[in-house]
Amino acid sequence: MFQYNFFKSILTARCIIVIIVIITFTSCVKNILDVKPLNSVSDADVWNDMALTQAYVTNVYRTVPHGFTINGAESFANFSDEARHRIRPDYDLINAGGITPTAMSHLDLWIGTSDFPSYYTTISKCNRFFQNIDNSTLASDIKNRLIGEMKVLRAYSYHRLISIYGGVPLITKVFDLNDDFDLPRNTYEECMAFIEKELTEAADLLPLSYDNANRGRITKGTALAVLSRALLYAASPLNNQTNELVKWQKASDAALKVINLNNGMYKLFSDYKTLFLAANSYNPEIIWARLFNTSFNASLGREAYVELVLYPNGSGGFARINPLHNLIDDYETLNGLQPEDDPSYNLQNPYIKRDPRFYASILYDGAPFKGRFIETFIPKGADSNEGTISPHNASTTGYYQRKFMDETINNPSGDIAGNTPWPYFRLAEIYLNYAEAEYYLGNESACREYLNKIRKRPSVNMPDITQSGTALLERLRNERKIELAFESHRWFDVRRWQIAHVTNNFAANRIRIVKDAAGNKTFSIVKIEDRKFTNPTHYLMPIPQSEINKSSKLVQNSGY
Repeated sequence: MFQYNFFKSILTARCIIVIIVIITFTSCVKNILDVKPLNSVSDADVWNDMALTQAYVTNVYRTVPHGFTINGAESFANFSDEARHRIRPDYDLINAGGITPTAMSHLDLWIGTSDFPSYYTTISKCNRFFQNIDNSTLASDIKNRLIGEMKVLRAYSYHRLISIYGGVPLITKVFDLNDDFDLPRNTYEECMAFIEKELTEAADLLPLSYDNANRGRITKGTALAVLSRALLYAASPLNNQTNELVKWQKASDAALKVINLNNGMYKLFSDYKTLFLAANSYNPEIIWARLFNTSFNASLGREAYVELVLYPNGSGGFARINPLHNLIDDYETLNGLQPEDDPSYNLQNPYIKRDPRFYASILYDGAPFKGRFIETFIPKGADSNEGTISPHNASTTGYYQRKFMDETINNPSGDIAGNTPWPYFRLAEIYLNYAEAEYYLGNESACREYLNKIRKRPSVNMPDITQSGTALLERLRNERKIELAFESHRWFDVRRWQIAHVTNNFAANRIRIVKDAAGNKTFSIVKIEDRKFTNPTHYLMPIPQSEINKSSKLVQNSGY
């Protein structure tokens, strides 16, 4: 199967390509001994050899940021009302309203960090590909497919950048020493036009699927899914201040094109809990996911640390992503009501009769896990800060993230980990995209229909949503929050909806559970910290000050 190759050190493009070929393509018809020495591999060799060119493209996949790094399953969750990072005081500073052009931590996707490469890194590698591929002698079918893949990777990267910063410099060429590096920002609309054009062209070049050896590569469905999300964001209040319905119609049409592709080739997977695990990497709900292998090299390390990052301390994990009690409160009861609206809900017995996605996504006190029950109570709960196994790694909120974890992994470490894929796009998101677009177009019945399709997944089977008007919009937004929890959507959603001044301006809470000598437990909600989002101009992130200093034409976002 197609897997991504991982290199932590910065190598030259030629060296990367040759190394990948040596590792990945030893079974090819060409004898490995026929590979040219490093110092004799030319650009012509790279772009006229199918294995070398595909290796280059594979390496570009590797540069796209994903959520499974050592500092947590997508840091964006830690900057929303979903979760709190256990050990990052810089995150706390940002959540307290302290974001500046010089203090962005893991939210800097312009320059990049040790955990998140810059999206411009991906764009630069794509541009190099396009500079050379036209002169390639590769067979036209192979060449066109690779062009389609790279168009999607570049367009996705630009979509991500404009979703974070607004309009950015639109760079489509490889610079040389004679070029002007002092570039202005393109408008959001100019960037969107480019993204839409690239994805539309890519969709015509890409196959619907691949053979087993290439599964994991970008498909026609991937191109259309990226376009669906990009057009939804472009139609949203942040980017559509006058609420032009034509933009919502484009978003609706794009989502429906994915839903109807090849007579509905994508299907909701029946079991929400196992949907995300490696055993189901190719289930029909997944449109594009980042695949990982399980190999570990002492010098190169791994790029996926799901279990080590997420496991509770009582099971040997670092527990770095701690779901907030605020999120737990948004999981409905089985009656389809918010806990505060359900007379049967009792804070002293809070974890019964909840939306099944709660049990699939959250580890709570008393949750079954690996043959035991989670203990976040004090005193002496095994998964509390009074436990006997690494109590310093205990959750700060009383909860652990269950979603994505492979529970067959024992004693997780840097070299013992699963290979859970990171889901960039799946059908449930496209259903939600379509429902939202239809709501804004006034088609509430279609909105409810697609929300309820998700809720009727066999492993979920929650009551139908029946509301209309503003109440329906609130149900839609909560459905996105629950269905897509920890998948790096919430941070973007609350900004494009322009509600972050509410959702990110709140008291972040934990659950405190005290167990007495008789075994009785008392539950109380305790504030951890105040989250602040008071400046309405902060719906866009600041451009790093170091980049502003380099260019006289690069204008900073307002409010910084």
